[in-house]
Amino acid sequence: MVKTTKVYLKDEDMPRQWYNLAADIPGGLQPPLGPDGKPIGPDALAPVFPMNLIEQEVSTERWIDIPEEILQILSRWRSTPLHRAYALEERLGTPARIYYKNESVSPAGSHKPNTAIAQAWYNKQFGINRLTTETGAGQWGSALAYATSLLGMECKVFMVRISFDQKPFRKLMMQAWGATCIPSPSTETEAGRQILAAHPDTSGSLGIAISEAVEAAVSDPSGGTRYSLGSVLNHVMLHQTIIGLETKKQLALFGETKPDVVIGCVGGGSNFAGLAFPFVYDKINGSDIEIIGVEPTSCPTMTRAPYGYDHGDTARMTPLMAMHSLGHDFIPPPIHAGGLRYHGVAPLISQAILDDLVAPRAIHQTECYEAAVTFARTEGIIVAPETSHAVAAAIQEANKAREEGKEISIVFNLSGHGLMDLVGYEKYFNGELTDYALPEEEIARSIKTISNYPKPNIVTK
Repeated sequence: MVKTTKVYLKDEDMPRQWYNLAADIPGGLQPPLGPDGKPIGPDALAPVFPMNLIEQEVSTERWIDIPEEILQILSRWRSTPLHRAYALEERLGTPARIYYKNESVSPAGSHKPNTAIAQAWYNKQFGINRLTTETGAGQWGSALAYATSLLGMECKVFMVRISFDQKPFRKLMMQAWGATCIPSPSTETEAGRQILAAHPDTSGSLGIAISEAVEAAVSDPSGGTRYSLGSVLNHVMLHQTIIGLETKKQLALFGETKPDVVIGCVGGGSNFAGLAFPFVYDKINGSDIEIIGVEPTSCPTMTRAPYGYDHGDTARMTPLMAMHSLGHDFIPPPIHAGGLRYHGVAPLISQAILDDLVAPRAIHQTECYEAAVTFARTEGIIVAPETSHAVAAAIQEANKAREEGKEISIVFNLSGHGLMDLVGYEKYFNGELTDYALPEEEIARSIKTISNYPKPNIVTK
């Protein structure tokens, strides 16, 4: 008898609402602050985002309806399959049952279109016809290019320079969908020109690219351009929760009452939040689940950075947000997991860490690539460098289960495929990748930039 290795949902069983963790997070959320250190209202965000998305950003409603038009587009590839990793389990000799939610099947190859479609749709409903954004490894830029192409909108993407050079096919994907892709920092914006003048050989960062994209949006004299962010903000986390809501239903089809361990990689936090937040809701309500967010040791935002107010971008154009941050001037090492090279992490995830709902973990990139190769040679999928961090943590947990003789269930988010990221694999096979733990003195130097910023009133459950 053939074992069931994957399950889908029927179109009529797809989630009809997004889950908003802001309604339930025990410690609550600190308000964003303006330049004067005082809380800002929705109107302060209006030059950057359309008001219909701002309403979602500040909402404390637990469930928010997904418009039928968005569901219709998402149904082109959703539901995404939940797989049982039988071959990986056998290779590891573990009693653990390992599942992975395969977000790599979207047209852009990652989880990112879940919010790209929603953001483009809400912008168009508001009368906006041009979007600007940043991208690290190129997955978000590709996703927004795809979304704007479907909705007949223009799109300009500022791509972190090191990734622009390492991943040329990502920019070609964006071009195929009609978007313009520019290496960041660039000479197109004042922020880019200032950074190039001070650091002409910089490899760039997501913080710099965000500065350029925001400046390009707010400086449009026609008012017809808005900025779109692929992670960090509450409404982005919201749109991604379709991942975890589907996963709950699919685990039930596999006969699982609940997972014991939930895992996702974390840069800004969107794919992790998408899978994890519906299970965080269960944990808040008493379920015994370990929820692990995994980051690189070279950019240890969750595991070693302080919690405080900081800007989301290098040029300090965004409001101050309460989050774990290495400082907005932080330039991370040019590791191949470009999507995890962000100085901060989503405020909702930061608060969930403070509330002991999420357990952060940092893993070296060579262990991650080793795990990715093991996964490719068992399950057959070549995962993105970012996703390899989740795979590595899943293998760690499966090995722990073997050592302890425990039959547990593990689910992780396969947030994207690595078919556009094979240069990193080549360097791994050639022995050219090195591990790098960020020195304490570098962290201390980086966070000096935020030492005089307002301090959040830390509240935990």
